[in-house]
Amino acid sequence: MIGFFSAFLSEEGSLLGLAISAFLSSTLLPGGSELLLLWLVEQGESSLWVLLAVASVANTAGGFLTYWMGRWAEKGFERFRHRAPPSGKLVDTVKRWGYPVLLLSWLPVVGDGLCLAAGWLQLRWLPSLLIVFIGKALRYWLLIYSIDIIKIN
Repeated sequence: MIGFFSAFLSEEGSLLGLAISAFLSSTLLPGGSELLLLWLVEQGESSLWVLLAVASVANTAGGFLTYWMGRWAEKGFERFRHRAPPSGKLVDTVKRWGYPVLLLSWLPVVGDGLCLAAGWLQLRWLPSLLIVFIGKALRYWLLIYSIDIIKIN
């Protein structure tokens, strides 16, 4: 039993934990990938670039799960054309601003809705993926950078 838990305390286990936390944090489930990332930065066992890459890729993957859920929901909705299509602030925001608004996909609660709305509105997946990744990577980079500034002072 101790061997099982010690695997999670290794560098690889920490990176796996970060990936799982970042993925779940970017879906409709709550998570705390930022706190785990900052703790791992403080531990200093992994390269900052590796931590940034793992958190960003996993968080983007979670956001894109939500994107595809929106895309599939829209296709299922087509079967029930007698209903009006959904509208709401997030759908209207994505309609108005398009791809650039996906840079905010890292925001809690709102970001999930933006990814869902982008899928629902059938925004092309590759530009959506790239912009979501950039937004999420910038957020994690700012966290890592800010902790480095705090350490210096």
